[in-house]
Amino acid sequence: MTVPDALRASGSSSIAVIPGDGIGTEVITSARAVLDAVARKHGISLSYTEFDWSCQRYQQEGAMMPADGIETLSGFDAILLGAVGWPGVPDHVSLWGLLIPIRRAFRQYVNLRPIRVYDGVESPLRTPGEVDFVVVRENVEGEYSEIGGRLNRGFPDEMAVQESVFTRVGVSRIADFAFELARSRRGYVTSATKSNGIVHTLPFWDEVVAERAAAFPDVRFDSEHIDALAAKFVLQPQRFDVVVGSNLFGDILSDLAAAVAGSIGIAPSANLDPTKQYPSMFEPVHGSAPDIADQGIANPIGAVWSAALMLDHLGHPQAAAEVMAAIEATLADPETRTGDLGGRAKTTQVTDALVAHLS
Repeated sequence: MTVPDALRASGSSSIAVIPGDGIGTEVITSARAVLDAVARKHGISLSYTEFDWSCQRYQQEGAMMPADGIETLSGFDAILLGAVGWPGVPDHVSLWGLLIPIRRAFRQYVNLRPIRVYDGVESPLRTPGEVDFVVVRENVEGEYSEIGGRLNRGFPDEMAVQESVFTRVGVSRIADFAFELARSRRGYVTSATKSNGIVHTLPFWDEVVAERAAAFPDVRFDSEHIDALAAKFVLQPQRFDVVVGSNLFGDILSDLAAAVAGSIGIAPSANLDPTKQYPSMFEPVHGSAPDIADQGIANPIGAVWSAALMLDHLGHPQAAAEVMAAIEATLADPETRTGDLGGRAKTTQVTDALVAHLS
């Protein structure tokens, strides 16, 4: 019996922790402190195993993670990731060397990104309470495929081809997830498309999503072209409930939405295998931010909110709700806002405040 299997048999949830690079290590420390506080309060048993998989490891050993990394992670209940990325290591290396292999090996086909404007957070566009929606991004196919290549490297006629891959299974299951989620919220789904200009894949996306919509007659449904949808995120973000998009569209829209909510520093994400056959992965959206690393000023809220999503996924909704209440209270206090939110609080001060609220 492996260590994670033994922990699971004892009733403990086993968490693989990958702090990563830059501020990832700082915000993961905060997330773990908050998790420990709420776990003590609710009698939840969490165990952590930390891995040094990062760009620093790549620079030293030529790989973001060891060859058996996926096999190692497969025994855990969940994965908590800080951030990866560092100067000198191309972004496609850090992404394709760690995150994308994990997402695909564990069938994490849902990327869930909740967006909310809180009291105390100055959104450039809207007041608190008006904006509360979720971007559901297809996470394992679409535009981020491995099919394609380069030809005639170094010559004037050099070319690159990248193929998008949309499958009926992939589009159907992400659409079903979005409609089911909308049923638990305000009952409204918006599908992002560009079928007027992309002639094959996006009309196919539209057809399959519309087919799935017919199975959810209680959920209101419409479709928006991505360019118009981006404009409405800025001008009318309060109108949306659940927005579902392909891998590329969902990626772009969710970062835009985080900016609409006031700061990418508070934005969480969950890479989910809804069947729970494989571990799901939880990570803040903000990246490794090398420019502010090791200064103690990183905003830990995105990582803590991601940890709350993990708690909910592991079957602890009340604990997750209490973490969210602590986040809301901390953001409302000007003394516990970091610099990206117009405050002066250090990472540790925000963490201490979150733990205090939970106590």
